[in-house]
Amino acid sequence: MRAQLGTGSLAFRLFLSGVVVTAAVLLVIGFVLSSLYRTGTERAFDRRLEIYLKTIVAEVAGNGPGAELPAPQALGEPLFLFPMSGWYWQVARTDPDTPRNRVSRSLVDTALPLLEASGLPDAGGIRQGYIIGPEGQRLRAVQRALDLGTDGRFVVTVAGDASEIDGEIASFNLALVGTFAVLGLAFLLIVLFQIRFGLRPLERLSRDLADVRSGKAETLDEDYPEEVGPLVREVNGLIEANREVVERARTHVGNLAHALKTPLSVLLNEAGTRDDPLAQRVRDQAGVMRDQVAHHLERARLAARVSMPVTVCDLHPLLLAMARTMEKMHRARDLAIDIRCPEDVQFRGERQDIEEMVGNLIDNACKWAHGQVEVEVFTAPPAQPFDRGFLRIVIDDDGPGLAPAKREEVGRRGRRLDESKPGSGLGLSIVQELATLYGGQLELGTAPIGGLRAELFLPAA
Repeated sequence: MRAQLGTGSLAFRLFLSGVVVTAAVLLVIGFVLSSLYRTGTERAFDRRLEIYLKTIVAEVAGNGPGAELPAPQALGEPLFLFPMSGWYWQVARTDPDTPRNRVSRSLVDTALPLLEASGLPDAGGIRQGYIIGPEGQRLRAVQRALDLGTDGRFVVTVAGDASEIDGEIASFNLALVGTFAVLGLAFLLIVLFQIRFGLRPLERLSRDLADVRSGKAETLDEDYPEEVGPLVREVNGLIEANREVVERARTHVGNLAHALKTPLSVLLNEAGTRDDPLAQRVRDQAGVMRDQVAHHLERARLAARVSMPVTVCDLHPLLLAMARTMEKMHRARDLAIDIRCPEDVQFRGERQDIEEMVGNLIDNACKWAHGQVEVEVFTAPPAQPFDRGFLRIVIDDDGPGLAPAKREEVGRRGRRLDESKPGSGLGLSIVQELATLYGGQLELGTAPIGGLRAELFLPAA
């Protein structure tokens, strides 16, 4: 299943609610069915006992006045003949003057308790309930009081072994549990299918958003279910609004920069016609202002371009071409530039930006290397589905390296630690700014081959 069932996911909440509801419904239904089956089984057992009871009552009522208590022999149940079989009948005469009992052979010399003493209700002259037998057996009994006037008053009891009821109910409950377990499993599989099918538009939305973020698409496709459609339209509106904001910002920055360029050019031209200290001061400060305007204009251009990436570029051929160019530029020093990069790696951004970043770092390594420069590219998969993946571009040289205390200084704009090497001191600063705009970073360390290691982290396509 592609929908993730993490404890904080929507899929997990739907699955958990399905489990809870299924368990609750099956437990309630199982309890009701088990209770109904128990009631039905007891009722059937009672009807069986009542047949024996009516036979005994008929025999008792058929005896004349003063007759001895009957001993029913025509019940048709052999268990009444075996001692302590669990099936018993008893006819108890309750007259105050002549209390006597006549019992089945199975009851031997013991007697059954009266249900009246247990407080069980009398329904139509018959009481039904559970009693404890002579050997601690649990019995189901029916009992009827019989008043024959001058012939006497009797209580007729017939009892059967309740283990038959318990056994049938246990078998039913076992079958019920097995059936409900299969039904519950089937229902949970259906819930999993519903979650996967129901959340598929959200998975598609995540993929489409990833495509927009990686530059493969400009907006989301609006062919979504009605419940997700409003969200898709709002996201597309947000993308369009962001694009308009970026465009207006670029326009404003460009207008401001061009508005300042003309006055600065006038100042520089006027100061260039004079050679006094004031003119020199004006030329210096106007030059600084012009550089700052150009810098911020370029930064605004890069920020606008990075914020709405619409392209990707292959890194392997770019690095190979850059290595050939650098080897030609430093041909006199006979440098060896080793490139190790997977052929399918892509950078999510503009080609000229990655050329500027990697080019500055390789050029810096070539300036300081004694004879070897190594470039290796690693890919870091996203931590979560649809998250952004990153590239790690490692550039090592075998030069003198750089002390940890000085690594922070080289990233400052225009800062150069050695004036003997050509350059403006802006390279690493540009790399840091571009990497930050792309959500990455630049780290400096010590290379295994002895010189400086530059690690550049950038988004992968």
